[in-house]
Amino acid sequence: MYQLDKPDNVVEFLENTVAKYPQRPFLGEKNKNGEYEWINYADFGKRVDNCRAGLAQLGIKKDDAVGIISNNSTDWAVGFFATGGLAARYVPMYEAELVQVWKYIINDADIKVLLVSKKEILNKIKDIISASPKLEKVILMESDGPDTLKELERKGAEKPVASIKPDQSVIGVLIYTSGTTGDPKGVLLSQGNLSSNSHARIKMFSRFDEDERTLNILPWAHVYGLGEMITFMQIGASMGLAESATTIVDDIVKVKPTFLIAVPRVFNRVYDGLITMVNEKGGLAKKLFDMGVENGKKKRELAAQGKSSFGANFKFAIADKIVFSKVRAKLGGRLKGSMTGSAAMNVEISHFFWDIGIPLYDVYGLTETTPAATMNGLDAWRIGSVGKAIDKCKIVIDQSVVEPSAKDGEIIIYGPNVMQGYHKKPEATAAVMTSDGGFRTGDRGRLDADGFLYITGRIKEQFKLENGKYVFPAAIEEDIKLNHYIENAMIYGEGRAYNVCIVIPDFIALKKWAEKNNLPSEPAELIKRKECTDFLEKEIIDTIKGSYGSYELPKKFIFATEPFTLENGTLTQTMKLKRRVVFDKYKDQIEASYK
Repeated sequence: MYQLDKPDNVVEFLENTVAKYPQRPFLGEKNKNGEYEWINYADFGKRVDNCRAGLAQLGIKKDDAVGIISNNSTDWAVGFFATGGLAARYVPMYEAELVQVWKYIINDADIKVLLVSKKEILNKIKDIISASPKLEKVILMESDGPDTLKELERKGAEKPVASIKPDQSVIGVLIYTSGTTGDPKGVLLSQGNLSSNSHARIKMFSRFDEDERTLNILPWAHVYGLGEMITFMQIGASMGLAESATTIVDDIVKVKPTFLIAVPRVFNRVYDGLITMVNEKGGLAKKLFDMGVENGKKKRELAAQGKSSFGANFKFAIADKIVFSKVRAKLGGRLKGSMTGSAAMNVEISHFFWDIGIPLYDVYGLTETTPAATMNGLDAWRIGSVGKAIDKCKIVIDQSVVEPSAKDGEIIIYGPNVMQGYHKKPEATAAVMTSDGGFRTGDRGRLDADGFLYITGRIKEQFKLENGKYVFPAAIEEDIKLNHYIENAMIYGEGRAYNVCIVIPDFIALKKWAEKNNLPSEPAELIKRKECTDFLEKEIIDTIKGSYGSYELPKKFIFATEPFTLENGTLTQTMKLKRRVVFDKYKDQIEASYK
């Protein structure tokens, strides 16, 4: 067992913060008027105390499971900390999930008490409730009255129960990974996993304090989002909750975050929108933008040599004041940086945001590592890498599982962040753990001389072409999606002579192009036109050809109108492609591409 920093549980994290910053805001949610209302740490702590006592009255004790089907909310967080204060485990589920997945998790996790956000979901799971032998109570989070969260907290207030400070080995949360094949696996994360990871994140951003504020975009049912909430709480900072994916731009302006934790797609979209706007405006706006980008690059390259240029500084300052300041204003005006993960960040886009004063710190990890394993931070970063190993963590590259000529290998992670195993799945656990406690990630990577990690592919997703050369499709797909005419893409070519690319165009962006070229804007009709498909194929190849070998570039394309979504089964909850599902959906067209 690792020697952990204290406190080594999230229950004490919260209680320490409540004692230190009782009147500071913690969580903010939009009210009916579209404005943010905030709960301070003292009031939040009282709600946790009352909820904990209410759960105790329902018989929740050490190692019992409390499930929740809900989007992020103050209620969600209250339930999490209340459950932890009884040394029980929290089992989060997404609202936007298939009913059969809820059923599987409720039964597999042996959930005893289930919190449900709304009556609509409650009606969907009535049959599951009656057929689940371990489920004793369902609590509705909305409205008031019997069997609601409000009533639970009222009853708890009448009969207080002191919190348990759980041992670091106690399971704090059971998070189910929405795998690309088979049933989801429940990842057992202990209080020590959660607390050690938060301590490590704070060390990487040691100058952050209680004045920080973030806009929460990521779901807490995924450990990346949950880790954000825990860490901001630990330092006494505040967090506004994004209303939805479609309101993020408006929410950022209202919350005015100092730091943002997001996936690269958010910044890719901001950059892409900016480029599109500048190109459409043309004239002085485009000249200023191009001048700023060019001189930002000069400034950066000279600074790396310990030099500077008055001319470059002056020209950049002009562009910054007239153009780039507006970009920062659209991001709330106070943003000092962002943490990005779950996919590769394009280096060119990273440089742009760094140049205009919004550093993007790439990080790496998995649900099984709580999640952070490596991070770029305030005092040590390298664009293009995913950073160095966090405190108490070690990265090993195993080259025994890749081709002999490779300079990379499988990434193995050691540390107090490594999960306790998969729930009720000893064989699956044994398959990913080394004999000395390391976690085999299935990802390929390499370490440079200074210990910075670079991700090079995914072992399970890589495939060989007919000529024996390896292809890592995810990297190519991410770069294809950088083109603003493309919404999604999948590369296929296992055992074949060349790669085929299934493409979902961005029909909103493509509509403007179609109108300019006197083509139909209706998606199904548009992708039948050779002028359109030729244009898109050229756009894709021009986007990626400088970064990949000729054998990696797709030779044939399949254009489709139906997006990859959770609802149609082509994406997981963390927006990863279910490759087998996509292949089966387009199998006939794929086969035809090779004839």
